[in-house]
Amino acid sequence: MERPARLCGLWALLLYAGRGGVAAPAESQPPVTNLSVSVENLCTIIWTWNPPEGASPNCSLKYFSHFGNKQDKKIAPETHRSKEVPLNERICLQVGSQCSTNESEKPSILVEKCISPPEGDPESAVTELQCIWHNLRYMKCTWLPGRNTSPDTNYTLYYWHNSLGKILQCENIYREGQHIACSFNLTKVKDSSFEQHSVQVMVKDNAGKIRPSFNIVPLTSHVKPDPPHIKNLSFQNGDLYVQWTNPQNFQSKCLSYEVEVNNSHAETHDIFYVEEAKCQNTEFERNLEGTICFMVPGVLPDTLNTVRIRVKTNKLCYEDDKLWSNWSQAMSIGQKANPTFYITTLLIIPVIVAAAVIVLLLYLKRLKIIIFPPIPDPGKIFKEMFGDQNDDTLAFPTTISSLKSPQLVSPQSTEALTLGLLHNS
Repeated sequence: MERPARLCGLWALLLYAGRGGVAAPAESQPPVTNLSVSVENLCTIIWTWNPPEGASPNCSLKYFSHFGNKQDKKIAPETHRSKEVPLNERICLQVGSQCSTNESEKPSILVEKCISPPEGDPESAVTELQCIWHNLRYMKCTWLPGRNTSPDTNYTLYYWHNSLGKILQCENIYREGQHIACSFNLTKVKDSSFEQHSVQVMVKDNAGKIRPSFNIVPLTSHVKPDPPHIKNLSFQNGDLYVQWTNPQNFQSKCLSYEVEVNNSHAETHDIFYVEEAKCQNTEFERNLEGTICFMVPGVLPDTLNTVRIRVKTNKLCYEDDKLWSNWSQAMSIGQKANPTFYITTLLIIPVIVAAAVIVLLLYLKRLKIIIFPPIPDPGKIFKEMFGDQNDDTLAFPTTISSLKSPQLVSPQSTEALTLGLLHNS
């Protein structure tokens, strides 16, 4: 009896599953109505629509929407959707209705609504529009003029973020070489959600001749800190300890560091990347007083060492970790070279050079004779050698002729003449 009862129960269960256990395919709902689009602030696009007409009363309506190329799919019960997006290109949203949040369910016919970019020549719009949040105190935006613009175009920058009640105009516009820049105050507020928002920026001209250009700057990126300030350098046990203070408005956990050490004696250039700054010395840890410490190993204290530091944000607190601060002011430690020797050398060398020039000018002729001695004149040498003999030869006939005159010759003169001839010979 028990076995037939079990078979009857199984048969009843299968019969119930065949009739009502399998759900019927969901019916496709009618499309949404009155889909419209509008722009708020500078770059906030809002789409709104009405529920479909003739929807099933047993259907809990949900709305399936996505942007072009099926990006950012969303299923929600709200009859609106907004998005922050630069208005530099055409943007479209497609919306359909369905009865569940299951993406596999086929929605109604999708209705599309697009918003076009602003009017104007695309070649006239500014290019390379980018903004950087400097030390969480002010934002600086730079751009290049468009190709089809006049050099004397007057530009205007407008900005908006969630903490502002209205759109503001940037007043401080100036040129930096080929770029045009504008800076405006942007201070971090205590609201924890402030950095989750973005700054919407638009650049156009006063005359309305160029096409406006838009940009959205997330406050969790494009952040550039100020350089740190080195407080102290000291040697201990052959290691160099560097202490510095972080730029204002930043926590140590949100920053990464680079420490540059230049050794003048060895002419080395070392850069240390620091994720977490620690001295590993209890004495320095107690005496930090709000400063950051890092130990550079193996630095010779008897040489001159120059230290610089720069910082950047890390991905623990920000999305962007590419913007380094400027280098800090350099500080040196170690044995410095004595400047007296170099000063003395610089003074003595010109004196020596001047004295050498004077000596050369005074003794140039004598030096020329020593270096280039004169070549003897052969004619003068022969004249000196044979000149005296010619004179003696010319005097000899006169002597003979005087001997032939008896009236002029005396015994004494004859003897003297003979002695003279013998002496000359």
